[in-house]
Amino acid sequence: QVQLVESGGGLAQAGGSLRLSCAASGRLFSRYAVAWFRRAPGKAREFVGGITVSRSGGWTYYRDSVKGRFAISRDDAKNTVTLQMSGLKPEDTAAYYCALREGVIDYRDSTYAYWGQGTQVTVSS
Repeated sequence: QVQLVESGGGLAQAGGSLRLSCAASGRLFSRYAVAWFRRAPGKAREFVGGITVSRSGGWTYYRDSVKGRFAISRDDAKNTVTLQMSGLKPEDTAAYYCALREGVIDYRDSTYAYWGQGTQVTVSS
């Protein structure tokens, strides 16, 4: 069983930055691909970005709207994944979740086995 805890959310102004962290319990964190999803009020949860396992290269993937603004990294020694967000826009306002799955990164949230409780990001204009 893996437990995930997100942190780092808060209020930012448009153009500002926030760093979200996802801390995982358990010994097998390095075997999981990790993704970030978000859910804005009244909208479906959507894929933000993800990172593959390090032994496969630690490749990162992002939705088009955040490319060049968001960056994902992982530290398997610390069982953490970071989502660095810059150039924030009001449309980035959402609850952000990290999630783990075995295998490759998948854009579908239904394929992820473990989820954190989420952290709120609010971007003011």
